[in-house]
Amino acid sequence: MPTTSLWLETSPPIATDTFEWDGHYDTIVVGAGLTGLATALMLARVGMRVLVLEARTVGAVTTGNTTGKVSLLQGTTLSSIRRHSSDTVLCAYVDGNTAGQGWLLDFLEEQRVPFEVRDAVTYATTLDGLDKLDAELAAARVAGLDATEERSTELPFPVEGALTLGGQAQIHPLKALAALAAELRRLGGRIVEGERVTDVSASKPVVVTSTSGTSRADHVVLATGTPILDRGLYFAKVEPSRSYVTAYRVPGEIPQGMYLSADSPTRSLRTAVSADGDQLLLVGGNGHPAGRADSPAEKLADLSAWAERTFPGAVRTHWWAAQDYRSANRVPFVGWLPRGRGRVYLATGYDKWGMTNAVASALSLTADLTGETLEWARVLHHRVTRPVDIASGVAMNAGVGKAAVSEWTSAETAPELGDTPVGEGTGTVGRRGRTPVAVSTVDGTTCALTAVCSHLGGVVRWNDAELSWDCPLHGSRFAPDGTVLEGPATQPLSPAPPAKADEGAAGHRGGATDDAAGAGSAGSDTPSA
Repeated sequence: MPTTSLWLETSPPIATDTFEWDGHYDTIVVGAGLTGLATALMLARVGMRVLVLEARTVGAVTTGNTTGKVSLLQGTTLSSIRRHSSDTVLCAYVDGNTAGQGWLLDFLEEQRVPFEVRDAVTYATTLDGLDKLDAELAAARVAGLDATEERSTELPFPVEGALTLGGQAQIHPLKALAALAAELRRLGGRIVEGERVTDVSASKPVVVTSTSGTSRADHVVLATGTPILDRGLYFAKVEPSRSYVTAYRVPGEIPQGMYLSADSPTRSLRTAVSADGDQLLLVGGNGHPAGRADSPAEKLADLSAWAERTFPGAVRTHWWAAQDYRSANRVPFVGWLPRGRGRVYLATGYDKWGMTNAVASALSLTADLTGETLEWARVLHHRVTRPVDIASGVAMNAGVGKAAVSEWTSAETAPELGDTPVGEGTGTVGRRGRTPVAVSTVDGTTCALTAVCSHLGGVVRWNDAELSWDCPLHGSRFAPDGTVLEGPATQPLSPAPPAKADEGAAGHRGGATDDAAGAGSAGSDTPSA
């Protein structure tokens, strides 16, 4: 069964460019997801010379693995923002998302890219969930959204209540990226795949170091999910979450709305079209902090079991996973990067609502770079950190610190690993001397790596669903051979020392613990973006 998302499997061809050594641009955008390509296109439309550098392929990470809902009703997001911020900030958030939604759908119409208008529905199956709906409705009304209360839905099970917002949309994310990429290149912008950026200077001009060499620009935008630079400590200000999506052929009628539960575990539903034109049901949910689930495969199995109970006869055709980042106060960080001298910008913390937040961020970043003022963006730039945000940041980073200590302790007490391969599709962390070692076997190939994340020294864990090494500190992920998949890490995992070698790792452990502890205070800083 494919673990590639339906969107990536059915993506139209996307033309890209070759790397030009030491070129100079007005702006370099790092990352070719929705944020990166929308920002690049907006800048190209005002006459800037733009380069997009993508470590993997266009849309390979979050955008290509999203559920593709372009909605202003976002589960219980609005009431969560209201608990952490003022009503002014809440309204600015919705205004920004409204602008982002409008820009994207207008662009798709102009480019004749099809999308489907749907009702967005947040539903509750428990009384606790019903209380959350009441809070969400109040927040939606403050923000000017015309959500309505319902007591029944088209779902094949009873609900306590639901909120509905009409006129929302669902898209094929890769078709949107293909249109953005084509229009960007028509205007002279360039997109280069397979170029992992490993360093960005803050000099004038900014120097960007990537796989093939260096490039120069007046400004750089980091559109990488979470920033790949540690300036500003944004890796400690957002929490990475991994969640799952499954696709099914379902006999009989399929709910046509875009549904999301207010209760936990989250259940998300929408329709989609398969490669052969059949209608599929997408079921998502079971999110957890990245790298901290004992068994991601069990999370996936639980989601699949729920879907198959709820829709008898459903046959799974695909499954995949995505990683998102949530800020302490539930509002994205967008703007200039601290210590970037006004030349380096970032966008992160969309909390699973990237289809609207990505384009809102692109609008905000474009305004920053062209000197325009957007009132909603100005409000979000200057929001104030509240005690509840501090508490949320402390809780996030307490989890990081606990993971750092527990995984190092487990590694140090693990058995000595020799050269014997582990079973197919499995991975284990042990040690060689005092060095934590990660050994896995995938497709008959056994790899032995140092189990220390190249970002800030966390001990990685085996992801038994996606067959990857995931760091429980800040969400960096690595392929079985150590190649970086996503997250703040820019360097691969190192090869393991030979069996019986005794290379001390105490220095790594101290660094990981100190960084995790230091991040606790960073998470509660007043946002600068």
